[in-house]
Amino acid sequence: MNTTARIAARLPRRPRKIRLLVGLLGFAGALAACGAGTPPSTSTGSANDDAEGSDSTAVLATIDGKDITMEDVRARAGDDLDRMEIGYQRARSELIGNTLDAILNDRVLLAAARKEGKSVEQLIAAQAGPSLNPTDADVAGWYEENKARLGGRTLDQLRPQIADYLRQQRHDEAREKLRERLEKKRKVAVYFQPYRVPLNNEGAPALGPADAPVTMTEFSDFQCPYCGQFFPTLKQLEKNFGNDLRIVYRQFPLNIHPNAQKAAEASLCAQDQGKFWEMHDLMFQEQDKLSVADLKEKAARLGMNQQEFDSCLDSGKHVRRIREDEKEGNRLGVDGTPAFFLNGVPLPGGAVPYDVAAKAIQEAIDRAERQSDGGQ
Repeated sequence: MNTTARIAARLPRRPRKIRLLVGLLGFAGALAACGAGTPPSTSTGSANDDAEGSDSTAVLATIDGKDITMEDVRARAGDDLDRMEIGYQRARSELIGNTLDAILNDRVLLAAARKEGKSVEQLIAAQAGPSLNPTDADVAGWYEENKARLGGRTLDQLRPQIADYLRQQRHDEAREKLRERLEKKRKVAVYFQPYRVPLNNEGAPALGPADAPVTMTEFSDFQCPYCGQFFPTLKQLEKNFGNDLRIVYRQFPLNIHPNAQKAAEASLCAQDQGKFWEMHDLMFQEQDKLSVADLKEKAARLGMNQQEFDSCLDSGKHVRRIREDEKEGNRLGVDGTPAFFLNGVPLPGGAVPYDVAAKAIQEAIDRAERQSDGGQ
């Protein structure tokens, strides 16, 4: 077995959970997200100081004694270069993080198992206790909570997959509790920080305190059904995390959704009147009513200045701002909606269930607290 295969065999369990979810939701080989290809960039990009050859004055060629510099190249392909660099840094960070996790697993879990003369799985089973296997009531409860996401399939059709998912989830939780207990005992300190994509959220609609330990940036499309499916989860996260979470909305309307562009514009016209989140919620609650006439009716229902709103929407006032969000998303590698970043760290899986999103947010909060306590 080569090094890559050995590392992959010992990766953390979370990717497996996402694969189980993908199977449950019926999108084999895909994420729970509305897809969009990444168009080639024709705009200039901001320089990435970490990229090889980022010195804008570097001379790459000459013609008749006149220099062609890195700045000239960036003028044509800056966003594409940034996207490649960000993709590389994300992949590198993931490899380092997964390898570090495998090493910690060897030195903490495997060491404890050898000491007790048991396997790691036996230690995890002891940590989980009898609750490791879900009951029929547990399976039925999960089905009811996620019924809207399951494409009309019945409980009987999905019972084995749901049971596998819940069993894996409980296994993961027991494993993490066991490892946390053992790492605390052995005084393990982790200093590694995952790569964070450079986000510029200035001026974007935001909900929650600016000094919240975690900022969740969502690139979304008001007509995307998966974004609509995530909407109740978003409201639940907002309620349960309170001042620990700041939610930022970035526009990423997809061409495959004919009403998405005007809906995005309508949300920003509403923001002009201090009503972005009210319009945001109403559009996701009524995704089947996003025509221009529907959007104007919603503005009236929310008590906006109708003339001001209609003029804003009809004039395309915020088209440029939406294009800037799309450009930013493309640069960061966003290729479908919804797409999330927690303090700049991607949250994979698209419209993930509440428990997956909440777990990732809590991990980000814990990471931020460790940093404030001295970088551990």
